Amino acid sequence: MNNYSKATYTWPKVLQAFVLTTATLFISAAPAYADETCQSPYMAKIVGQEDFVYVWTLGMQGVGDEQDKLVTVDVNPKSAKYGKVINSLSVGGRNEAHHSGFTDDRKYLWAGGLDTNKIFIFDVHTDPAKPKLHQVITDFVSKSGGVVGPHTTYALPGRMLITGLSNNKDHGGRTALVEYSNSGKYITTHWTPTDSDLRGAVKTGKYADGYGYDVRVLPRRNAMISSSFTGWNNYMMDFGKMLADPEAMKQFGSTVVQWDLHARQPRKIFDVPGAPLEIRCAWDPNHNYCFTTTALTSKIWLIYEDKQGEWQAKEVADIGDPSKIPLPVDISIQSDDNMLWVNTFMDGKTRGFDISDPFNPKQVLEQKIGSQVNMVSSSWDGKRLYYTSSLLANWDKKGVDNEQYLKLYSWDGKKLTEQFTIDFVKEKLGRAHQMRFGAYSLYATKPVAQTVDLLTSLNP
Repeated sequence: MNNYSKATYTWPKVLQAFVLTTATLFISAAPAYADETCQSPYMAKIVGQEDFVYVWTLGMQGVGDEQDKLVTVDVNPKSAKYGKVINSLSVGGRNEAHHSGFTDDRKYLWAGGLDTNKIFIFDVHTDPAKPKLHQVITDFVSKSGGVVGPHTTYALPGRMLITGLSNNKDHGGRTALVEYSNSGKYITTHWTPTDSDLRGAVKTGKYADGYGYDVRVLPRRNAMISSSFTGWNNYMMDFGKMLADPEAMKQFGSTVVQWDLHARQPRKIFDVPGAPLEIRCAWDPNHNYCFTTTALTSKIWLIYEDKQGEWQAKEVADIGDPSKIPLPVDISIQSDDNMLWVNTFMDGKTRGFDISDPFNPKQVLEQKIGSQVNMVSSSWDGKRLYYTSSLLANWDKKGVDNEQYLKLYSWDGKKLTEQFTIDFVKEKLGRAHQMRFGAYSLYATKPVAQTVDLLTSLNP
């Protein structure tokens, strides 16, 4: 008994030192993420405060050099240039600049042009404050076998997955997903299933339209989810003219597809009427679901895996008054999976939905951001929301309502408070479309964690 007592007295000192040392190393190494939430899970993440926001910007006729450009904004509150444009890199002409995405190592940013089908690859690691144009892919259509409109550029391990919006045969919505290596070499094309070519997928409803828009993955469930929009004929048409054209209004996607991620094989096709756009998936390892919203019917849809391991699609909430077509555009899910931010282009509002119960989203906030609003990016810690204004060159509002901006708001869990606004027309930059975060911390050498002095820990 006494020997046991002595052992229990001595060993906790050693164990205490071990645990303390291990804990210190863990805490020192544990990342404090401040990244944008709507990124690939394969991608390196920002540690600490983001330093920059890169805005993929569409040139405007009569504004500045009229060219598409990557605009770099300093967003570190400790910087003397906080809230200011610090760099602008024009790429030549107007390509209908739209979406962009990083490679998995975060060293390069791929940005597409929906009209010219060019993909611009920027080096953002050599000097994160001043990105350089590294490469331009000009043969996307021919290499892919006729895919038009490179949209989402999404990181997979060593590869970029690119969604198309259209094709070069009829410029309609039939399209595909295209894979490239990180070095910019074409790998393969995966056509979205249609009624005439289901490609082994099961059609669960009426539609198999073959349309495309966004893509997201849940690697732990071997699931890839894609959505659908419309073709070149529509997205390059004047918005008012399109709304007045009954035939054009029929040419919008109505499907979400569940794919086998690793095989790139479509498995199920779900009816999601009204042009489901952005896909945003939960981050918690026990949350097997994603959200999308429908532009024309103003609904939130849940794409989820049921208890039997089968994927399903369910309409779970309205966004504003659907009869007024507020036109939901971008959405952003917070990293704790408790809030979904939804922007509506027509009324210029952002809405916050409590999604702690994903089957019953509840709106908890509604706030006007501008005369028009498109993209929203939530920081990983949930404290900052960035907004931009432009949807498409021919869809943006006219006259005084054609506001073009980047805005930052802080979020304290109850209210949004504006921190700064950059007027992209006043700065002669153009139409501010999509944002991506940048930081020095991604590429700087990280300090070695300071270890605990074991001998000090062992002192009685």
